[in-house]
Amino acid sequence: MMNSLWIAKTGMSAQQTQLDVISHNLSNVSTTGYKRNSAMFQDLIYQNLRQVGAQTTEENQLPTGLHLGLGVNVVATSRNFTQGSLQQSGNNLDVAIDGNGFFEVTLPDGTQGYTRDGSFKLDSQGRVVTNGGLPIAPGITVPPNTKSISIAQDGTVSAVLDGNPQPQQLGQLAMASFVNSAGLEPVGQNLYRESAASGAPQQGQPGTNGLGVVKQGFLENSNVNVVEELVSMIQTQRAYEMNSKAIQTSDQMLAKLSQL
Repeated sequence: MMNSLWIAKTGMSAQQTQLDVISHNLSNVSTTGYKRNSAMFQDLIYQNLRQVGAQTTEENQLPTGLHLGLGVNVVATSRNFTQGSLQQSGNNLDVAIDGNGFFEVTLPDGTQGYTRDGSFKLDSQGRVVTNGGLPIAPGITVPPNTKSISIAQDGTVSAVLDGNPQPQQLGQLAMASFVNSAGLEPVGQNLYRESAASGAPQQGQPGTNGLGVVKQGFLENSNVNVVEELVSMIQTQRAYEMNSKAIQTSDQMLAKLSQL
């Protein structure tokens, strides 16, 4: 069988994965705190038909070899954690991280999750939670007689209660950073988990140890660039068509061979 059939097939599969990644990016263009993904490719193993540097005579060596590649493979999806633009929302419970870091979230199994989505809400118990109802670490509860809430740049949450003009401190938002943020495991709902590749979380107060500051009344937009994604989509379509054409050409060549 002609190797070109298999090689072109791997190319079509790789471009299909690339299109899946692009589609996911475009579908999350309006998702708060979303970070763009990109597919990473690797060439497959080579057939070594003539070893480079092999001896042709006692004094002469081959200057080049004969290595035939067997296609391409998708090896990873890399997440780009560059800062998204900040958009003012006017909601006192909306907060954005201006800089590096993640908010800590308590997951249902008691472990910690991490998010850049600061569109927080209050549940029936007055706890500050995510849109999915998960409490923000270390656990902040707003009293029912609260008139207003303020969140400082260092993450300190304060409230003015009815009948008391002095603000009362309710707690402080917990933040963490990672040596390799791209190694975090995405679990959906704008959440990530620690992994062996990300390293252990480096916890700290917002504005210290390289962590960003908290901006109340703002949300971080997705860092997806729609124009770039559309250009990548066109390139992916053309690459898919070229691999499809290679399969058609190989099939025509085999048909000619069968007529001999």
